[in-house]
Amino acid sequence: MKEVRFFYVPNADSMNELPEEEAQHAVRVLRMEMGDEMMLMDGQGTFYRTVVTEATKKRCLYRIEETLPQERQWAPHLHLAMAPTKNMDRTEWFAEKATEIGFDELTFLNCRWSERTVIKTERVDKILVSAMKQSRKAWKPILNEMTDFKTFMKQVEQVKAQKFICHCYEEEGLGEKKPLKDVLKRGEDAIVLVGPEGDFSIDEVKQAEAMGFQSVTLGKSRLRTETAALVAVHIMNLMNQ
Repeated sequence: MKEVRFFYVPNADSMNELPEEEAQHAVRVLRMEMGDEMMLMDGQGTFYRTVVTEATKKRCLYRIEETLPQERQWAPHLHLAMAPTKNMDRTEWFAEKATEIGFDELTFLNCRWSERTVIKTERVDKILVSAMKQSRKAWKPILNEMTDFKTFMKQVEQVKAQKFICHCYEEEGLGEKKPLKDVLKRGEDAIVLVGPEGDFSIDEVKQAEAMGFQSVTLGKSRLRTETAALVAVHIMNLMNQ
């Protein structure tokens, strides 16, 4: 008996054919044939049990046998905003692992001391899809383009959510830092900011606090950007399981 394979097909219920890239993987790599069973995921909370009705070198058609709405594993909307690392491999590693753990939205921030100010989200999006399929997640994380720090502050100003900024400063004049795990409230939407390797600037921290963000720490260790971001996602996810 063949293992049931998962494929990402947005709007799967209104289609009858795998997207080209997924079709090639199904037919050329997995050698799926007519009559084989597939599980499709639309990234919006539904799985579809399907059967292959036609398989050629470039096409893979299917018939939906059963629609399977999935229950959410956590209730609130979990949003992580981070400055991407200079080495994109590390940012891509984070995107993969964070999706496997589980969160809802990823925004890349262009901060004062960012090491990378341009990012191609197409590749990151493919990594999100791959990780979603591997970990059998029913929802695909929202991926936003690179956003200037000040612009992001304005975008989330009216968003009703817990808001936190992770940084390493201990200067007077900044809010008291408590561990994220101690102040994050279960069941409420959350936005967590993680800065570049050189940290946020003092002015950025002050601006965030003025906009309702609470300064927090992720522990006593000084973490790399991608590690800090993953720890933040894990805390948000774990607190809401």
